[in-house]
Amino acid sequence: MTDETTTTSLKPRQKPLEAAEVDINHRSPFLCDLRIGDGVLSDGIAHVSNIEYLRWVDRAAQLHADSLGYTRAHLVDSGVMWFVARHEIDYMAEVWPGDRLVLATWVRNMKRVKSWRDYVIYRPSDEMIVCRAATLWVLIDLATRRPTRIPDEMIRRFDPLHPSKAPSKCTLP
Repeated sequence: MTDETTTTSLKPRQKPLEAAEVDINHRSPFLCDLRIGDGVLSDGIAHVSNIEYLRWVDRAAQLHADSLGYTRAHLVDSGVMWFVARHEIDYMAEVWPGDRLVLATWVRNMKRVKSWRDYVIYRPSDEMIVCRAATLWVLIDLATRRPTRIPDEMIRRFDPLHPSKAPSKCTLP
Protein backbone atom coordinates (compact mmCIF):
# COMPACT_ATOMS: atom_id res chain seq x y z
CA MET A 1 0.00 0.00 0.00
CA THR A 2 1.36 3.44 -0.92
CA ASP A 3 1.18 6.56 1.18
CA GLU A 4 -1.14 9.00 -0.64
CA THR A 5 0.84 12.00 0.63
CA THR A 6 4.14 10.88 -0.89
CA THR A 7 3.01 9.63 -4.30
CA THR A 8 1.70 11.50 -7.28
CA SER A 9 -1.51 10.27 -8.83
CA LEU A 10 -2.40 10.72 -12.48
CA LYS A 11 -5.76 9.43 -13.64
CA PRO A 12 -8.20 10.15 -16.44
CA ARG A 13 -10.36 13.18 -15.69
CA GLN A 14 -14.11 12.67 -15.62
CA LYS A 15 -15.24 16.27 -16.03
CA PRO A 16 -14.46 18.50 -19.00
CA LEU A 17 -12.07 21.43 -18.96
CA GLU A 18 -12.86 24.58 -20.86
CA ALA A 19 -10.26 24.36 -23.61
CA ALA A 20 -10.34 28.15 -24.03
CA GLU A 21 -9.03 28.55 -20.46
CA VAL A 22 -5.74 26.93 -21.36
CA ASP A 23 -5.39 27.58 -25.09
CA ILE A 24 -5.96 24.02 -26.29
CA ASN A 25 -6.77 23.87 -29.97
CA HIS A 26 -8.12 20.29 -30.12
CA ARG A 27 -11.89 19.90 -29.77
CA SER A 28 -11.65 16.89 -27.44
CA PRO A 29 -8.30 16.58 -25.68
CA PHE A 30 -7.71 13.63 -23.37
CA LEU A 31 -7.65 14.97 -19.81
CA CYS A 32 -6.00 13.69 -16.64
CA ASP A 33 -6.13 14.93 -13.07
CA LEU A 34 -2.76 15.09 -11.36
CA ARG A 35 -2.32 15.32 -7.59
CA ILE A 36 1.28 15.99 -6.58
CA GLY A 37 2.73 14.09 -3.63
CA ASP A 38 5.93 14.74 -1.66
CA GLY A 39 8.02 12.00 -3.24
CA VAL A 40 8.77 13.90 -6.45
CA LEU A 41 10.97 16.76 -5.23
CA SER A 42 14.21 17.78 -6.90
CA ASP A 43 17.45 17.24 -5.02
CA GLY A 44 18.26 20.46 -3.23
CA ILE A 45 15.29 22.51 -4.50
CA ALA A 46 11.85 22.21 -2.92
CA HIS A 47 9.89 21.90 -6.14
CA VAL A 48 8.90 19.01 -8.38
CA SER A 49 11.78 17.47 -10.34
CA ASN A 50 11.70 18.13 -14.07
CA ILE A 51 11.97 14.39 -14.77
CA GLU A 52 8.48 13.99 -13.25
CA TYR A 53 6.94 16.04 -16.04
CA LEU A 54 8.36 13.55 -18.52
CA ARG A 55 6.83 10.68 -16.53
CA TRP A 56 3.47 12.46 -16.55
CA VAL A 57 3.35 13.08 -20.29
CA ASP A 58 4.43 9.50 -21.03
CA ARG A 59 1.76 8.10 -18.71
CA ALA A 60 -0.94 10.40 -20.10
CA ALA A 61 -0.13 9.22 -23.65
CA GLN A 62 -0.46 5.63 -22.47
CA LEU A 63 -3.78 6.30 -20.71
CA HIS A 64 -5.11 8.02 -23.82
CA ALA A 65 -4.09 5.08 -26.03
CA ASP A 66 -5.59 2.64 -23.50
CA SER A 67 -8.90 4.56 -23.57
CA LEU A 68 -9.05 3.99 -27.34
CA GLY A 69 -8.34 0.27 -27.08
CA TYR A 70 -4.66 0.51 -27.99
CA THR A 71 -3.27 -0.92 -24.76
CA ARG A 72 0.33 -2.09 -24.67
CA ALA A 73 -0.90 -5.69 -24.63
CA HIS A 74 -3.04 -5.07 -27.73
CA LEU A 75 -0.14 -3.41 -29.54
CA VAL A 76 2.26 -6.25 -28.66
CA ASP A 77 -0.33 -8.79 -29.85
CA SER A 78 -0.53 -6.78 -33.09
CA GLY A 79 3.27 -6.87 -33.44
CA VAL A 80 3.78 -3.11 -33.08
CA MET A 81 4.65 -0.57 -30.40
CA TRP A 82 4.97 3.21 -30.20
CA PHE A 83 8.56 4.36 -29.51
CA VAL A 84 9.61 7.88 -28.57
CA ALA A 85 11.87 9.61 -31.08
CA ARG A 86 11.89 13.06 -29.46
CA HIS A 87 10.57 14.97 -26.44
CA GLU A 88 10.33 18.74 -26.22
CA ILE A 89 9.35 20.28 -22.88
CA ASP A 90 8.89 23.92 -21.95
CA TYR A 91 8.78 24.39 -18.18
CA MET A 92 6.78 27.54 -17.54
CA ALA A 93 6.17 27.54 -13.77
CA GLU A 94 7.23 25.60 -10.70
CA VAL A 95 5.05 22.86 -9.25
CA TRP A 96 5.00 21.82 -5.57
CA PRO A 97 3.70 18.93 -3.50
CA GLY A 98 0.01 19.36 -2.82
CA ASP A 99 -0.67 20.99 -6.20
CA ARG A 100 -3.62 19.72 -8.19
CA LEU A 101 -3.08 19.93 -11.91
CA VAL A 102 -4.86 19.05 -15.11
CA LEU A 103 -2.91 17.47 -17.96
CA ALA A 104 -4.42 17.74 -21.43
CA THR A 105 -3.05 15.76 -24.36
CA TRP A 106 -4.03 15.26 -27.97
CA VAL A 107 -2.54 13.97 -31.18
CA ARG A 108 -1.44 16.84 -33.40
CA ASN A 109 -0.81 14.76 -36.51
CA MET A 110 -0.29 11.26 -37.80
CA LYS A 111 1.79 10.80 -40.89
CA ARG A 112 2.95 7.56 -42.50
CA VAL A 113 4.93 6.18 -39.52
CA LYS A 114 5.22 9.18 -37.14
CA SER A 115 2.93 11.12 -34.87
CA TRP A 116 3.35 14.33 -32.88
CA ARG A 117 1.44 14.47 -29.58
CA ASP A 118 1.01 17.72 -27.64
CA TYR A 119 0.50 18.30 -23.93
CA VAL A 120 -0.46 21.18 -21.65
CA ILE A 121 -0.21 20.95 -17.86
CA TYR A 122 -2.43 23.50 -16.13
CA ARG A 123 -2.85 24.52 -12.47
CA PRO A 124 -6.49 25.63 -12.01
CA SER A 125 -5.90 27.21 -8.58
CA ASP A 126 -3.98 30.14 -10.12
CA GLU A 127 -4.94 29.53 -13.76
CA MET A 128 -1.28 28.95 -14.65
CA ILE A 129 0.00 26.83 -17.51
CA VAL A 130 2.99 25.16 -15.86
CA CYS A 131 4.24 23.16 -18.84
CA ARG A 132 3.83 22.65 -22.57
CA ALA A 133 5.34 19.60 -24.18
CA ALA A 134 5.39 17.61 -27.40
CA THR A 135 6.51 14.09 -28.19
CA LEU A 136 7.34 12.60 -31.58
CA TRP A 137 6.23 8.97 -31.57
CA VAL A 138 7.14 6.38 -34.21
CA LEU A 139 5.15 3.17 -34.74
CA ILE A 140 7.63 0.27 -34.81
CA ASP A 141 7.20 -3.26 -36.15
CA LEU A 142 8.44 -5.39 -33.25
CA ALA A 143 9.70 -8.22 -35.50
CA THR A 144 11.89 -6.01 -37.68
CA ARG A 145 12.45 -3.10 -35.25
CA ARG A 146 11.74 -0.76 -38.16
CA PRO A 147 9.07 1.94 -38.57
CA THR A 148 5.77 0.68 -39.92
CA ARG A 149 2.74 2.37 -41.47
CA ILE A 150 0.11 3.66 -39.02
CA PRO A 151 -3.19 1.89 -39.82
CA ASP A 152 -6.02 4.11 -41.06
CA GLU A 153 -8.29 2.87 -38.25
CA MET A 154 -5.73 3.92 -35.64
CA ILE A 155 -5.49 7.38 -37.23
CA ARG A 156 -9.28 7.69 -37.15
CA ARG A 157 -9.54 6.62 -33.50
CA PHE A 158 -6.80 8.97 -32.29
CA ASP A 159 -8.57 11.84 -34.08
CA PRO A 160 -5.47 13.92 -34.87
CA LEU A 161 -5.82 17.67 -35.03
CA HIS A 162 -4.17 17.65 -38.48
CA PRO A 163 -4.21 14.15 -39.97
CA SER A 164 -1.50 14.80 -42.55
CA LYS A 165 -0.93 18.48 -43.18
CA ALA A 166 0.75 19.53 -39.92
CA PRO A 167 4.43 20.54 -39.81
CA SER A 168 6.97 17.76 -39.50
CA LYS A 169 8.87 19.52 -36.72
CA CYS A 170 7.58 20.47 -33.31
CA THR A 171 6.38 24.03 -32.99
CA LEU A 172 5.63 24.66 -29.34
CA PRO A 173 3.81 27.96 -28.77
